[in-house]
Parts: sequence; C-alpha cells; structure tokens
Amino acid sequence: MGIVRRSFSFLTGTACGIYIAQNYKVPNINKLAHCAVSIAKELEKGYRKPESSDDV
Repeated sequence: MGIVRRSFSFLTGTACGIYIAQNYKVPNINKLAHCAVSIAKELEKGYRKPESSDDV
C-alpha cells in the first residue's frame, strides 16, 4: 500500500496540472526563466567592479 499512497498525490497533481495547462492561460516557464537570466546578467554587468590594471 505504500507505493499507492505515495504515488496518489503525484498522480493527482499531474492530472490537475494537465487540466489547468489545457484550460487556462499559463505562462511559458522556459521563456520566463530565460528573461529572468538575461535581466540578472545585465544587472551583474552594471554592478560589477571595474577590473584593475595592477592585478597582473
């Protein structure tokens, strides 16, 4: 009974996720993550310390 009990919540969540994805407008997570990474890179460039020439 242990495997049935553990997999029930997983299968229920999967079924609910499929239903929600098909019937509601859900944002594309890949596109959202790519946008967040590019914004983080731009922020990093802005706050990065300038390279010093005496580190040779």
